[in-house]
Amino acid sequence: MSEERERADNDSPWKEILEAYFPQAMQFLFPQTAALINWERPHEFLDKEFQQIAREAQLGRRYADKLVKVWQIQGEEIWLLIHVEIQAKSEDNFAQRMFSYNLRIFDKFAKPAISLAILCDADSTWRPNQYSYNYPDCGLHFRFGSVKLLDY
Repeated sequence: MSEERERADNDSPWKEILEAYFPQAMQFLFPQTAALINWERPHEFLDKEFQQIAREAQLGRRYADKLVKVWQIQGEEIWLLIHVEIQAKSEDNFAQRMFSYNLRIFDKFAKPAISLAILCDADSTWRPNQYSYNYPDCGLHFRFGSVKLLDY
């Protein structure tokens, strides 16, 4: 079975779980972010919008699973980029990929997104949660939420 096909087979149950139990998953895995959300208002999965940015991605393979529109308790709309990474080993450019998707959402839709990663691999030492670079006159530090299911 090809890596692409195997990944699609593994991702599908996670996507279904996120859709069916989204509030519970957020409250369990990312309680600080979940506390910002008004759960009395409906959330909306933005599959079409996500497909637009994923199709345009050019920096190698990319897998982000869900883009979700929610409402903050104060009434503002926010977007969550939920990425489920299912693989057997660490990936060197994962943090860069998280940054790239976040930037693409902002660039295409003029919406900031909260990026969150759910890591399903078995390597207890691989825990990406930031992407950065620093030059004398320019630098960037992008931090994203990350949980390791191995910890649960």
